[in-house]
Amino acid sequence: MARSLTSRDLSLKSLELFQICATQGSLQAGAREAGLTVSTVSHHLRSLEEHLGVELFNHARRPMVLTPKGQAFLRNIDDALRAIRKARAEASAGSVAEASHLRIGSIEDFESDIVPGLAVSLSSHMPACNFMFYTASSHDLIGMLRNRQLDLGITTAPDERLSDLQDRPLLRDPFVVVLPRLASQSLANVVDGTTKLPFLRFSGNLMIARQIESQLRRIGVTSPHRFECSNNQTLMAMVAAGAGWTITTPLLFSRAKSFHQQVQMHRFPGKAFARTLALVTTPDCSRSVIELVDTKVRSLIRRHAIAPLHQSDPWLEDSFRLID
Repeated sequence: MARSLTSRDLSLKSLELFQICATQGSLQAGAREAGLTVSTVSHHLRSLEEHLGVELFNHARRPMVLTPKGQAFLRNIDDALRAIRKARAEASAGSVAEASHLRIGSIEDFESDIVPGLAVSLSSHMPACNFMFYTASSHDLIGMLRNRQLDLGITTAPDERLSDLQDRPLLRDPFVVVLPRLASQSLANVVDGTTKLPFLRFSGNLMIARQIESQLRRIGVTSPHRFECSNNQTLMAMVAAGAGWTITTPLLFSRAKSFHQQVQMHRFPGKAFARTLALVTTPDCSRSVIELVDTKVRSLIRRHAIAPLHQSDPWLEDSFRLID
């Protein structure tokens, strides 16, 4: 017979480890996420089951599978743990210098100037903090935030509403056409596919590629798949070599400084479209940390991307801008 449950029987750590392992699907992955040994995590889970008097996991199955009672328990504690984390974050909202752990993710677009500058700034403002920085696609970063593998991410804002996360729009980044500087074809003819200059695409699994392809379908432009690449620098190198043309954004163009003498950036002909880059956080991320990151990232974007391009290409002033 299970013994009676009292408040001192349940530890917050055991509940958090149960949630992590249930989400990750294995003790090993849960231990890595929590920074603990497998034996320590296993001990916490066994203790939790003993206190509750039920099996939360089917221990005969690999990978780990929740029992029906475990599934019900997970549903019931999710909101409670979220509220506890938020309360803990609010309590420490004014003590950035005392923060001990911060996991930040960013899309590759920011890794050359913005993320290094952010890392240096945060290390000085948060001297007691252990930082973990990740680079991944927007889709992967959103997944990591939802699984509580990250506290904060700088990513392309997805089309769907982020009901379980919080987002702050940072930058309007319009799509532009980039041609070889010595291209003799007209911009309109290149985009509508009536020239022999091939279209160099972003890989179809990327969010930016889906946005571009959707717009091209809307305006009735089709182009054969000759070259796809997930790396903007490679696309820009190909354009600089005269191998084709591409659609990218001013932020990405600003990262390809070594190719600027060989390429030309143009306003997208016809109806303009843009992507929005945002600061996405978990609901329990400290407000003071969010404000600190938001302020610094905006300053770095303005210095490294917006100001130089507004000077060299004034036609971008209205469309390539920070979002207040």
